[in-house]
Amino acid sequence: MKKGLIAIILFVFAVPAVFGTIITNTNQSVMYIRLPARNASMLIDAVYYNPAGVVHLDNGFHIAIHNQSIWQDKTVINDFPFLNNDTYVGEVRVPIFPTAFAVYKTDKLAISFGFGPNAGGGTADFTTGLPTFEIPVSLVPTLISQLGVPTSAYSVDMAFKGKSVYYGFQGNISYAINNVFSVAAGVRYIHAVTEYDGELKNIKVNPQHPLINSSGGMMSAVAFFTAVQQPGYAAAAADIAADVKQTGSAITPLLGLNIRPNDSLNIGIRYEFNTKLEMTNDTTVDGTGLFPDGFEFRNDIPAILSLGIEYAVAPQLRIMVSYNLFFDKSAVWGEDLTLSQDDLVDSNSYDIAVGFEYDITDSILISAGYLRTQVGVKDEYQDGFSHELNSNTIGFGGRIMLTPKISLDLGGLYTSYTDAEIPLQRVDFPLPFTEKYQRSNWAFSIGIGFHL
Repeated sequence: MKKGLIAIILFVFAVPAVFGTIITNTNQSVMYIRLPARNASMLIDAVYYNPAGVVHLDNGFHIAIHNQSIWQDKTVINDFPFLNNDTYVGEVRVPIFPTAFAVYKTDKLAISFGFGPNAGGGTADFTTGLPTFEIPVSLVPTLISQLGVPTSAYSVDMAFKGKSVYYGFQGNISYAINNVFSVAAGVRYIHAVTEYDGELKNIKVNPQHPLINSSGGMMSAVAFFTAVQQPGYAAAAADIAADVKQTGSAITPLLGLNIRPNDSLNIGIRYEFNTKLEMTNDTTVDGTGLFPDGFEFRNDIPAILSLGIEYAVAPQLRIMVSYNLFFDKSAVWGEDLTLSQDDLVDSNSYDIAVGFEYDITDSILISAGYLRTQVGVKDEYQDGFSHELNSNTIGFGGRIMLTPKISLDLGGLYTSYTDAEIPLQRVDFPLPFTEKYQRSNWAFSIGIGFHL
C-alpha cells in the first residue's frame, strides 16, 4: 500500500507548462498574451519568437520588461466507488512570471538577450490530495472486512504540492544578409528546479470489533492492525511524506531565418534543437523509498520548429499566422521508468494561431488573437497531477506609446480546455473506473519598453 500511495510522483518529474504544450512555455511576452501569433514578430519579443527578425528594429538599444499574472484551476474527477469524494481541485497561482528582452542593433547586425521561465513557472497545490493517493486508503475498510471485522468508513489527511520553474537565459546574434533575408544563431541556458512536498497521514477506520473498538467509532488504522497482529498492514498504513528537490541545467542551440520580400509581408522561421536535460534528486524526506538521493533522470525539452507570417493588408492593419511543432516523440522523459517515450506519446504536439493588430492612432494600437493547441499524449501519460489537454485560447490587448521612446503593452488571455476522460483498472479491484480532467486558465500581462 505504501508505495502505491505516492508512486504517481515518479510519473510527474516536471510540473506541466503553464502555457504551451507538455514542457515548453510559449507565453514569453505581453505581445503573445494579447496576440499569440508571434513567430514573424519584428518587435522586441522577436528575441524569443523570431530572432532573425530583430534586425528590422531601429538602430540603438531596445529594452523591455514584462510580467504575467496567471490563475489556473485543475480539476480531477474520479468515479472509483469507495472514495469519500470524487472531485479534487489543484490551484496554480503565478502572480510573478517575468520576462525581459534587450537588443543592440547597428545597421545589419543585432545582438540580443532574453530571459524567461521556459517551462513550469508556478505552484500546483492540491490541498486535499489526489485520487491516486486516496484510492488505496479507500480499500482499507474492505480489507478489514475480509479479515472478518465489519468496517464501512475511512478518513485520511493528505496534501500534495508541486513547484517548478525552468529559467531560460538566451543570447542571439542576428545578421541581415540583404534587404530580404536575415539569419540568426543563438543559445539558451536552462536552469531547471522542481520541488515536491506531499504527505499522507492519520488514516482512520471504524472496525466493529467487540474487544478492540466496541463503540464502532473511528480509530487509527495503525493501532487496529497492530492490535490484530498484522504488522505488515500496520506499516503500510503509517504516515508517509516526501520532500524532494530536483535540479538540472542544459543548453538549447537555436537557428532563425527571416524573409521580408516587401514592406507588406514578413516570414519568420525558428528551429530549437532538442534540449538534453538531466535532473538530479536532492531528497530531504522520502517515506516512499522511491526518491533515492542523487538519482539522475532525463527530462528533455523537445525540439521546436516555428513558422510565422505577418501581412499588412492596409497601412493600419496587420494579420499574423503562426505554427509551432513540438517534437515530443524524439525527446526522452524519465528513461529509467518502465514506460518508454512511445508508450507515452502518440504524436507530436502542435499549435496554430491567428490574430491581428490595428493602429487606432500613431500611438495606440489594439490586437486580438486565437490559438489552438493539440497535444498527442496517450492515456498512459495522463494522471491526476500531470495531464495534457487540447485547448482553445483567446487573447486581447493593446499598446500605448507613452512617449516616442517608451511603450506600454497590456494583454489578457483566457484558455478553454477540452475535458479528457481515461479508463483505469486496478489489480486489487475487479471493475474498471474512469478519471476525468478539467482545467481553466486566465492571465493578465503588462510590460514596458524603452527604445534608446
